Amino acid sequence: MELSHISQDYLLAVKDIKKAILKSRYQAAKHANKELLTLYYSVGGYISMHSREACWGSNAINTIAKVLQQELPGLRGFSSTNIKNMRTFYEQWCSCLNRQTASDDLVGLIDGSFDKFRQTVSDDFPLEAFFMVGFSHHIAILANVKQVDERLFYIRKCAEEFWSFRTLKYKLTEELYRKKGSIRQTNFEDTLRDEDFKQRALRSFKDEYLLDFINIEEPEEPDERVIENEIILNIKNFIMAFGSDFAFIGNQYHIEVDGHDYYIDLLFYSRKLRSLIAFELKRGAFRPEYTGKLNFYLSALDEYVKLPDENPSIGIVLCKSKSEKIVELSFRDTSKPMGVASFRTSKELPRMLREVLPDMEEIRRLL
Repeated sequence: MELSHISQDYLLAVKDIKKAILKSRYQAAKHANKELLTLYYSVGGYISMHSREACWGSNAINTIAKVLQQELPGLRGFSSTNIKNMRTFYEQWCSCLNRQTASDDLVGLIDGSFDKFRQTVSDDFPLEAFFMVGFSHHIAILANVKQVDERLFYIRKCAEEFWSFRTLKYKLTEELYRKKGSIRQTNFEDTLRDEDFKQRALRSFKDEYLLDFINIEEPEEPDERVIENEIILNIKNFIMAFGSDFAFIGNQYHIEVDGHDYYIDLLFYSRKLRSLIAFELKRGAFRPEYTGKLNFYLSALDEYVKLPDENPSIGIVLCKSKSEKIVELSFRDTSKPMGVASFRTSKELPRMLREVLPDMEEIRRLL
């Protein structure tokens, strides 16, 4: 049926119904996940109480899993491995929930305890985020992260940015938490008055980025435009490195000021910050003159591009290395919010390994 032959009233009805269906599906999925986590937590507590106190034999969980499959053919999620994961899920969170599992109570265990959970872990942690995250995500976080604050960070990110399991594994491997909000050198303290916006801005950038999709076979340091082209060719990977709330606007973004043409290397928009983000790519070490140029670009963006209801534009100099003292002095009298972050590519070793391993000349001599 061609849509052009259908009444606009009917199309509007379809749109409204479709919106209601999608909302209902989302709510159903959210409630279903909450019920599943409640069940897994309860079963985990039950298993923990009996197996840890040596009431059961060493093969108890395997036996229980097999009999459950016989009693409930087609049952999924209750393999011996997953039942052990349920036990881990319970044991890792029960101290925060501060409630023990009774042997005759396997349903509804979490609901009555989460006010206590909020007081225990973090006053500003949204409880709905915990229930929005799938069980496999929870187990991956528990397996890789030990500190509660760090676990809550990844849970919140999964819920807010709808991370897939693969994305979560990538972020865990990259140790996003240790780099989150760790962009150490900014002038945000002096240029951003709104405290909430300032904190969100700090959390949106890292001190170092792994751009492992850049793979340039050149004996010399590549030109900025070469790096820029590699980023454009792999723009999805670049956005993943910074966060899914970044939207790409363009490269060599043109701004005309009083008849003169200027070009910003990379321009993005952050939905979370509601702010334009200008990146200046530098192939070598940070230099003081980069600050004045970026400050000018940000002024031009605020003057000609930024919408009235958007927050001030932010600039990031992305370079290979930096002297903290030079950056500090360069930022001292600036008026626009900006920061400096470094990057490394797939062919570069992390600094800690570089300090341990011999340099290339030494390796050649040894060979």
